[in-house]
Amino acid sequence: MTNRGLLDLIISLLPDLKNTDRIMLLMAFDTEEQLFVQSKGDIEEILKRQLKEYWDISEYRDRADRIDNICKMRSIKWVSWADAEYPPLLREIYDPPCVLYYRGILPNPEKSLLGMVGTRKPSPAAAEQAYKIAGNIGRKGVSVISGLALGIDAMSHRGNLISGAPGYAVLGNGIDEIYPHSNKPLAKRILDSGGAVISEYAPGIPPCKWTFPARNRIISGLSRSVLIVEAPKKSGALITAGFALEQGKDLWVASSGVHEDSFNREGTIKLAYDGADIITSACDVIDRWNGAADTQPYNGIYEEEMIGRSKLVSSMADFLNIEL
Repeated sequence: MTNRGLLDLIISLLPDLKNTDRIMLLMAFDTEEQLFVQSKGDIEEILKRQLKEYWDISEYRDRADRIDNICKMRSIKWVSWADAEYPPLLREIYDPPCVLYYRGILPNPEKSLLGMVGTRKPSPAAAEQAYKIAGNIGRKGVSVISGLALGIDAMSHRGNLISGAPGYAVLGNGIDEIYPHSNKPLAKRILDSGGAVISEYAPGIPPCKWTFPARNRIISGLSRSVLIVEAPKKSGALITAGFALEQGKDLWVASSGVHEDSFNREGTIKLAYDGADIITSACDVIDRWNGAADTQPYNGIYEEEMIGRSKLVSSMADFLNIEL
């Protein structure tokens, strides 16, 4: 903690503010004391708009102190937008989180991440391709970031971890709980890999309908490029695609997601029709990055064994419930 104390955590908890509002307050103050002496009019002058009501800052200071203590007890860290450790790519998006909570080690800003997302109920072909691409890209020194959901997210995480690459997952709920609960072992593997589980939500915040779409901007924000493996017409993965385009990221679809017209692929087929590039393998990713990747592969399972293991996903039970 710097001389800012809990200032940034307090600001992150203030209600009825946009992330852009919170960033403005972070930039305006350097200490908790400076915030405490502000009047409602002072804050409105900074935000250039009126507030419906003003806050009891001491109440939110107490809440921030409780959250900070919970984080310390549960090996959870938090980093503010104002800190040098805050991921630089995330700082560049339109509405970056004021505070990020995380377990593990944040991504190395010098290394590119590939965002991989898709439907929770993938076809066997899409599940297998996600696993293979994630594993082979890991052997090129590239980590995958996804949302730890069932289906494509989980298969992408698993394939990447097999390569020995550190994994990264962004939650749509408080950092203290893994959702879905069936992916707790997978989250542990991500942490054991030297990666991180990340959330903008404080401990105790439950998952709800709006938190998952919001977390997708973090997945795309931390990625160099985003690959939508397979997605139906109405899919959270398409929200990630929208954020990727908004943030100026490369947006790709996997070849399995456009192979034929079906309910599970209407979204990816539409993305390809609208101009998204089609990816068939990890080599395609590296080619589109002009060959830029870590020349030192991670010390994981050899490609032949990884591909052999990917055949295990041929049944629905394999890619929805079984830890590989």
